[in-house]
Amino acid sequence: MTHTLLSKMTGRRTLLKNAVKTFGAVAVSSLLTLNAAQASVGEPEKEELKFGFIKLTDMAPLAVAYEKGYFEDEGLYVQLEAQANWKVLLDRVIDGQLDGAHMLAGQPLGATIGFGTQAHIITAFSMDLNGNAITVSNDIWEQMKPYVEKGADGKPLHPIKADALKPVVDAYKAEGKPFKMGMVFPVSTHNYELRYWLAAGGIHPGYYAPQKGDTAGQIDADALLSVTPPPQMPSTMEAGTIYGYCVGEPWNQQAVFKGIGVPVVTDYEIWKDNPEKVFGVSKAWADQYPNTHIRVVKAMIRAAKWLDDNNNGNRPEAVDILSRPEYVGADYDVIANSMTGTFEYEKGDKREVPDFNVFFRHNATYPYYSDAIWYLTQMRRWGQIAEPKSDEWFMETAKKVYRPDIYAIAAKELIAEGKLNASEFPDFATETGFKAPQTQFIDGITYDGHKPNEYLTKFKIGLKPDSKI
Repeated sequence: MTHTLLSKMTGRRTLLKNAVKTFGAVAVSSLLTLNAAQASVGEPEKEELKFGFIKLTDMAPLAVAYEKGYFEDEGLYVQLEAQANWKVLLDRVIDGQLDGAHMLAGQPLGATIGFGTQAHIITAFSMDLNGNAITVSNDIWEQMKPYVEKGADGKPLHPIKADALKPVVDAYKAEGKPFKMGMVFPVSTHNYELRYWLAAGGIHPGYYAPQKGDTAGQIDADALLSVTPPPQMPSTMEAGTIYGYCVGEPWNQQAVFKGIGVPVVTDYEIWKDNPEKVFGVSKAWADQYPNTHIRVVKAMIRAAKWLDDNNNGNRPEAVDILSRPEYVGADYDVIANSMTGTFEYEKGDKREVPDFNVFFRHNATYPYYSDAIWYLTQMRRWGQIAEPKSDEWFMETAKKVYRPDIYAIAAKELIAEGKLNASEFPDFATETGFKAPQTQFIDGITYDGHKPNEYLTKFKIGLKPDSKI
């Protein structure tokens, strides 16, 4: 336990003891009333915690909750520890080496349904919206350019669709050369976003067939996707091992700064305001430490709010925090290129993208069932879920993993304490956990979380509801 936290706890005990001596029990009652909101959740069952993260800018709510003292406000002493890759991170949450972690939105779902490592993981907090991009090497960009529409100013019109990449991929196929791209993990948002973008442009990203022992995801593929850890993306592309990748920041902007690649599309353009990362814990951990879990969520909600406050006015300070080696460890300017509301595509083509990173706006922190179901549809679309599933199965699985009930308790505590306003959250009395049907996808297809199987019928490329590999 830190000296600071010990001092806080000792100080509170001393205050109560002195109050009894000086003013009697009435004073103690008054002091306890002042802390009634905190007491309604109960003291944390576990105070010393270790959380994992990957070196990406969207781990920011963890760093801010730590640096701003929000964890300590909840009586929690937290260590933050960078992890080597997403698999190691997940394994360490499962075996208890980590109490929780910054996770890919699909990770708790994939683990719970048994794709890869089998374990019941839950999330009660969504860490951000957007934040990824697809980058191609300079050579591939030059080959794409003739097929990219340009505006009156001569600059590419965005969003750039994979239609412009298809002739390049077709040429590689004609020459018998594999077209290789990287993503960060099989159940990552990056995998599904890259697949979505490619398929919308007529490029097949391949199927998985886990029931046949095939977890490579390259069956029938026009473009071969493989796993590369985020910080290694630029160097792997520079070495020619892959020709492009989908990753979070700052590793797309790093390619621009190094002059080795061009980000061609952001995930904001693939699916506007898509959920990206979540904070995940094991179901067993959440059951054992319910008060601790709620208090962790409270601290992270406050951090997310701070990150978006004052029209992103706190972002420069956040970038300074993230640039430290113990967090993301990239140059300030590289992180600031996207975190402060801009995004640079081709070198010198810097554009305003105020919502490239969203941490609190648009109810970003709320764990929607409909978000969970979208990820499950993509797992089914590409064969990671091998068998047909009913709409009820999608709903039940989402409810096992995404826990808006826990989030609501944390939010109501913050409202009662006067730290946030009720207007800053969904209306918990009427909220169903489903967003209205979403239309802002790059292929124009509408997604309704209530109808996952109907949604799967709309795609030209991908498994249909009753299909098998």
